[in-house]
Amino acid sequence: MKGLLRLADLSIEQIQDIIHYAIEFKQGLSVSYENKKMATLFFENSTRTHYSFITAMMNLGIKVIDFNSSISSLSKGESLYDTVKTFEALGMDGVVIRHPKDNYFKELETIQMPILNGGDGASNHPTQSLLDLMTIYEEFHTFKGLKCCIVGDISHSRVAHTNIEVMQRLGMEVYISGPKEFDDGAAPYIPLDEALDKVDILMLLRVQFERHKEEMHLSIEDYHRKFGITREKIKRMKPHAILLHPAPVNRGVEIADDVVECEKSRIYKQMTNGVYIRMAVISMALDGIL
Repeated sequence: MKGLLRLADLSIEQIQDIIHYAIEFKQGLSVSYENKKMATLFFENSTRTHYSFITAMMNLGIKVIDFNSSISSLSKGESLYDTVKTFEALGMDGVVIRHPKDNYFKELETIQMPILNGGDGASNHPTQSLLDLMTIYEEFHTFKGLKCCIVGDISHSRVAHTNIEVMQRLGMEVYISGPKEFDDGAAPYIPLDEALDKVDILMLLRVQFERHKEEMHLSIEDYHRKFGITREKIKRMKPHAILLHPAPVNRGVEIADDVVECEKSRIYKQMTNGVYIRMAVISMALDGIL
C-alpha cells in the first residue's frame, strides 16, 4: 500500500522534503498531472481538509471525483474495502480518505493505488501536522529547541497525537494543557498560565462539547475563563510567539472572537499552507516517492 498514512512511518528527512517541496509550490512551482484522476472519500464531515485536498488536486490539473457517502452503496452494507477497491477498479490514480475508525487503512493493505489519509479516528492526521510544521518553519526557520504547548481535548485529538510524535522527533519540546480529564500522558502537562510565559507556539484544539461535556464537568463559560485565549492572555505570550489552531474554531470557547485574527494568530495562514502541503503530498504520491 502506497501513499501517506502516518507521519510516524516517515523519516525526518522525508518530512523535511515534503515541507520544502510545499514551499516551492507556494513560491510558484508549477507541476501538471492532467492525465490523472483522484477521488476524495470522506466518511466524516470536513471543510478545510476536504476542500483543501480538492483545491490542491485542481491546482495540479487532476480530475477530481468527490464521493458522496450518503448516496453510495454504504447504505446497502458495502464495506470500506469494497468501496475503495471499486474506485481502484474504475481507474483512479489515488484516493484521499477520512474515516472515523482508528487505523482504517489496515483493512486496505492490498490496495495498489496511493492512499492519502485525511484523518482517522483519534489517531492520525498527517497532512494537518505537516501544514502546522510548515507554518512553524516559515516563522522560525528551524524546529530544534522550539517549545510548543497544545491546549484542549488531547485524548480525543488526532491532531494532538500526530503533532506530539513528530514534533518530539524534530527536537521540539512539547507540552499539553487544558482540562486534566483529557490529559492522556502523551506529553508533559503544564498549567496554561505557565505555558503562556514559556512557549514559542501555542496550539489550540477545538473543544468537542457535543461529545465530551460530561467528562469535563465544565460549562462553555468556565472553559473559556480557564483555558480560553483572550487578549489579556495574548499579552502574556513571548513577543515572537505565535498562535495556531487546526479549526474549525469555536469562537468564545477556546479562543475569543477578537483573537482569531490577531497579530499572533496564524490560523488562516495554516489553511493557506494546507493547500501547498497537500499539493506536495499528492505530487510525491503520484510520482511514487511516497
